[in-house]
Amino acid sequence: MTRSEALARLTGFFSERGWRPLPFQRTMWRHYLDGASGLLHTPTGSGKTLAMFGGPLLQALLDPLPTPARRSAVRPLQVLWVTPLRALATDTARALQEPLKAIGLDWQVGLRSGDASSRDKRLAREGRLDVLVTTPESLALLLSYPDTLARMRQLRCIVVDEWHELLGSKRGVLLQLNLALLRDAAPAVQLWGLSATLGNLDQARAVLLPDRHDALSVEGARPRPVRVRSLLPEPGERFPWAGHLGLRQLPRVLQTVMAARSSLLFTNTRAQAELWHQALAAVWPEDLHTLALHHGSLDPALRQQVEDGLRSGTLRCVVATSSLDLGVDFPEVDQVLQLGSPKGVARLRQRAGRARHRPGASGEIVCIPSHALELAEYAAVRRALDDGVVEARRPLQLSLDVLAQHCISRALAGGFEADALLAQVRRTHAFAEVTDAHWQAVLEFIVQGGRALSQYPDFHKVVRDDDGQYRVHDRRQALRHRLSIGTISSDGSVRVQFMRGGGLGAVEEQFASRLRRGDRFQFAGRLLELVKLQDMTAYVRLARGGEGAVPRWQGGQLALSPSLGRELEAVLGGADDSPESQWLHPLLGLQERLSARPSPAHVLIEDVRRREGQFLFLYPFAGRHVHEALAALLALRCTRLQRNSIGYAVNDHGLVLAPALPQALDELQWRALLSADGLLDDLRAAVNLGELARRQFRGIARVAGLLVPSLPGGMPRSLRQLQASSGLLYDVLREHDPDHMLLRLAEHEVLHDSLDIEGLHATLQWLGARALCLRAPTSLTPLGFPLWAERLRGQLSNEDWRTRVLRASQQLEKRHGR
Repeated sequence: MTRSEALARLTGFFSERGWRPLPFQRTMWRHYLDGASGLLHTPTGSGKTLAMFGGPLLQALLDPLPTPARRSAVRPLQVLWVTPLRALATDTARALQEPLKAIGLDWQVGLRSGDASSRDKRLAREGRLDVLVTTPESLALLLSYPDTLARMRQLRCIVVDEWHELLGSKRGVLLQLNLALLRDAAPAVQLWGLSATLGNLDQARAVLLPDRHDALSVEGARPRPVRVRSLLPEPGERFPWAGHLGLRQLPRVLQTVMAARSSLLFTNTRAQAELWHQALAAVWPEDLHTLALHHGSLDPALRQQVEDGLRSGTLRCVVATSSLDLGVDFPEVDQVLQLGSPKGVARLRQRAGRARHRPGASGEIVCIPSHALELAEYAAVRRALDDGVVEARRPLQLSLDVLAQHCISRALAGGFEADALLAQVRRTHAFAEVTDAHWQAVLEFIVQGGRALSQYPDFHKVVRDDDGQYRVHDRRQALRHRLSIGTISSDGSVRVQFMRGGGLGAVEEQFASRLRRGDRFQFAGRLLELVKLQDMTAYVRLARGGEGAVPRWQGGQLALSPSLGRELEAVLGGADDSPESQWLHPLLGLQERLSARPSPAHVLIEDVRRREGQFLFLYPFAGRHVHEALAALLALRCTRLQRNSIGYAVNDHGLVLAPALPQALDELQWRALLSADGLLDDLRAAVNLGELARRQFRGIARVAGLLVPSLPGGMPRSLRQLQASSGLLYDVLREHDPDHMLLRLAEHEVLHDSLDIEGLHATLQWLGARALCLRAPTSLTPLGFPLWAERLRGQLSNEDWRTRVLRASQQLEKRHGR
């Protein structure tokens, strides 16, 4: 078959659907047939799946690999498609099957992920697929079997979808290691990454293809315009300054949802999703089956039902979290709503792309503020979109816990020779700087757990045989390792299951442990009653009427991106005339009368004296994580100026220090406090680094295989047991092997990830270059009030936190005529 004949078949598939291939799709097909690898950057909904898959399809028509006569025979895998989300994997597998029959290819497409059926998992393991769609964890699991790599030596194409989602995480590090393995096994394989919203594209391409300096960057369709519209309160309407979930917006949200055929309502946390689904269900005017809930803690079968309903158009509204953020194709969705601030430009653009997910269609997102200052964040997002701002993702390096896991997998897959594996590992971006000392520490760890743990057989996972090969011989160790492959660390979970019927998903153990028989709680869009808690499973039945608690999941709070923080500061400073800024004008006018408005030209610092004490407010707009480290640093430095006890609280806009004894600070003293000199030493002294590292250690120990998982049929291990095990291991290593690689890694991750020392250093330098605007307001200001309210969370009181915040806000409104 000629190239023109093959192309005619593929374009015929487009014509049958009333489409025409876009120029960037044809460009991708041409590059692929020329043997190129690279990164395709194109917006969500622009046709990137067919842009990528068209090349392998044309190649198969022009140069087909031999296909077995029987479907049950082993087939040479031709395309490996890696996606970050299980929901995206399912949708991608379905999309890849569509053109096959039309162009005359008898390819078998299969899925291998946590949501895959037992049939699909079996086909993937037995090598009876032409196209395999999988996730980084499932790929690592497949490659831990000795026969998998041999069946992939004819692999022609690897696609990494939504690469920007993996770039800055340990999941991306694990994938880099396995991509290096596959490229050595199949040197002719072509590797392509697909990415939408990303600010550091050149670096992203270099991380994906570190040894291919000729790798291409292909620009796809232009980013489709995204219109941001806010559900504004009425002029003069009392609207909270802080501390609310936005439920007073329910009537407006319902009216907006009912005005469209199909809507996605995005929240930032699973608890918010449960609460908003519950609130909408209470006032839903149609059949409740047209309202649904989707988040990552729900059972896969429930999530699949929702995704099918979105595709078929039978659902009117789905309340969702980031579980539906990425490129899942729902052309029937007409409207996207965002509850609260998206905290990042890329996240909002991704979510807006879920509506009218068709090439050429424009995007719109309706933003629902939960309190007044979120309106300023919406205006900031609109400015950032107009300016083309997109956040970068920082790739990780030297994640030795992931490297240890990979080494055990290679030992399990038939064994490895140390020097050869080291050379392969060093060809990845993540481990290009790995030293011989690092490597020896990893080898020592996988063989005996390190020096302090060498006497305990449970930590002897790998054996160095007489031929110099590192292998796993113990079947129990092999099973335990395969059960723990992956890098996603989560708190202990309890499965929620009906007494008679299927599962609903999982809640965190901390929440489940507080429940007693007969207690009611809201989960999976249902009111449930606990029947019994047994073997890490909560057995429930449906409850009728009444209310119930909503589970809370840890680690769900998003931080404002620095890029959005700069735009927000400009909005609050008056450089914006959007509808949101106009609504905020009276509030920001009050801020200016009491103190001053923020500005890119100066740093606002407020010293407020109240009956309960002094409060020092600082507004860098650098995001919650940087402010957490900065507050601890400033508290330490203040105590050096004067013996004192200082509490603090932070949010995305700034921080507040609450000294027990009043502390007067002039401009020179503030300059010294905000100096970047001696940052690392001061930060070490300011935070309890040992305790933070102890917490970080549990996730690292799990990834590295130091925490032994329960075997099938055994009693599941509770979070309390895991914490006890990790705490004991941490103490043993601190005392007997203080230079252990996992201890060093835990401290490094606390400083560079949890405390973001690089971001803190950049913020201090940036603050030091600006004028200081020192003010002493006579009362809390609109900017300071949310921080003061945040501080109340940590205080003991027999009053509900929201009650105290509401009373304080009413007093301020009354005092200032607002």
